[in-house]
Parts: sequence; C-alpha cells; structure tokens
Amino acid sequence: MNRRDLLTALGAAAALPTSTRAQQPALPLIGFLSGASAAPFAHLVAAFRQGLGDTGFVEGQNVAIEYRWAENRYERLPGMANELVRRHVAVLVASGGDSAALAAQAASSTIPIVFSAGGDPVANGLVTSLSRPGANLTGVSLLTTLLEAKRLSLLREALPVATRIGLLVNPSGTIVQSMIQESEQAARSLGLRLVVVRAQAESEFEAAFASLLEQRADTLVVINSAFFNSRREQLVALAARHKMPTIYEFGEFARAGGLMSYGTHLGEMYRQIGVYTGRILKGAKPADLPVLQPTRFELVINLITAKALGMTIPQTLLLRADEVIQ
Repeated sequence: MNRRDLLTALGAAAALPTSTRAQQPALPLIGFLSGASAAPFAHLVAAFRQGLGDTGFVEGQNVAIEYRWAENRYERLPGMANELVRRHVAVLVASGGDSAALAAQAASSTIPIVFSAGGDPVANGLVTSLSRPGANLTGVSLLTTLLEAKRLSLLREALPVATRIGLLVNPSGTIVQSMIQESEQAARSLGLRLVVVRAQAESEFEAAFASLLEQRADTLVVINSAFFNSRREQLVALAARHKMPTIYEFGEFARAGGLMSYGTHLGEMYRQIGVYTGRILKGAKPADLPVLQPTRFELVINLITAKALGMTIPQTLLLRADEVIQ
C-alpha cells in the first residue's frame, strides 16, 4: 500500500462512529433476582461470585451481572423477572425465597434458571424431581420446612422448663403454612404449646413481640424468611430487649447476637449457586444438573447472649455445637 492509500484508509477509519470503532464483543449477562435487600445479603453475593470464580468467571472481566432487589416487596418480583428476561440474560439466578424462583419460572420457559428454594421444589412445581429437574430450572433446596422440628427440640433442650414456644412467621411467604404445620406437629410430639405470631413489615415487629409476651411464650422460633434475614439486627435486638430466648435458622443471626441457630450454611449454598451458574454458562443444561441439598447443618450458640438471658446452656448441647460464641 502506498502512502496515499494508507492515508485514505486511516482517514476512513477515523470517520467511523466512535461506537463502531470501540465496539467489543458483549459479555454474557447474568440476571440476579432476589426478594431481599442488597446490603444484608452482600456476603451471600460475595459467595455467589466465589462460585462463579471457581468455574472461571469474574464479574466485569468475562461476565456481567445485573441485580434486581425486591426489597421484601414480593409483588415486584414478577415485573423484575420479566425485565431481566427482556435483557436477554444468559442465566437467571432467583434467590432470597421461593417467591423469586416462582417469578423466574413464570417469566421464561427457555432461559436457564438457577434458584434457591426454602421449601420442596418438587412440591412447589419448580422441578419434576431432584435428581432430574427437567425443563430449564435447577438450583439448591435449603430444606427449610424439614428442620422446624429439630429447632424446637434444640430450644427445648436449652431451656427444659419451657412449655409455650412462640413461632414468628412472615405471612407473605409462599411456604408459611407448611412450616406452621410442621412446627405444630413437632410441638405436639414434645408436649409443647405453640403460639403463632405474624409480621410482614418492620412496623409489625413490636406488636408481634407484645403478643408473645401477652400469651406467655417462654421461647421463640423465628421461621425462615428473606424479609426476616434482611432485618436480623432488629429481630435480635427485640429478642434481647424482651428477654426472649430465640432460635433462628441461619448462623448470621447467632453471630449478630441471637441465642442459637440451626440450619444450612448459607454462604456455601450461594457458592454452589455460583458454580451451577458458571457450569451453565459453559454449556451445561439445567435439566442435567441435580437440585443440590445441604449435607451438613451448623449449630451456633452464643454464650454471651445466654449469660445476658440468665441461661446456662447444657454441656451436652455445647459439645454438639459447630460454633460457640463466647
């Protein structure tokens, strides 16, 4: 090419629109949908990113993520799910409760969906079976409804004189009724009376605790809810102020000052969601990825809180704890 042709070519390139010259291949896009709030779930998003990293994906380098947080207003989830579908995401992650998973399922029958489910994903209609999910969904099941009896038993063991157990539920959750039924059955088998109170907004917490005291509840079980998880500091503070021995599902509550927790390790579950998302980006089909279930449950006991409540935790219980805060 002579000098005149070279200058002509350079001039033509310079005349191209900047957007054309700078155009780069688009990164695959992940849609992250949650019924919860962003700040309290930051550590779980970090665990999700770790799982992505385990499969070779790093946000901002070779994959992009768009987040949608319903801020515990579950009625917003269907619109947010449809919005992410219109963005042509490569994978849709639905977290923070069964409501998000069901909204994602309703929004698309073709985009791969990775969910976290507190209830039974087969009974909820998310998958046809745990081993062979079928269709475009897979994910993790936290076995929430199957652990209520165990939490009641642990709380009774920590405080043998208790006869009335409070149960705090979020009535807007999709699996609340099954959780109440599971807890009622467990309470009857232990010879306990169950006192159910409800709260679906932070403004209702005070009334719920007042009702517990009025009905002479000795202890409290806080049922799993994305809303409750995002308000753990407030719930722990109220339990402390009302001198109410309380057990929660996740270790985050006990580490924030709650008396006890028993359930799955949320961070590990969200890391697994990230791993599944990465595998799907590499070509795996959701139908071929079994729904994961936790194989280990952690018992966390906060002895600082026990002392403040005037309780002595039995040594037999302490020896079984995975973590004792003191």
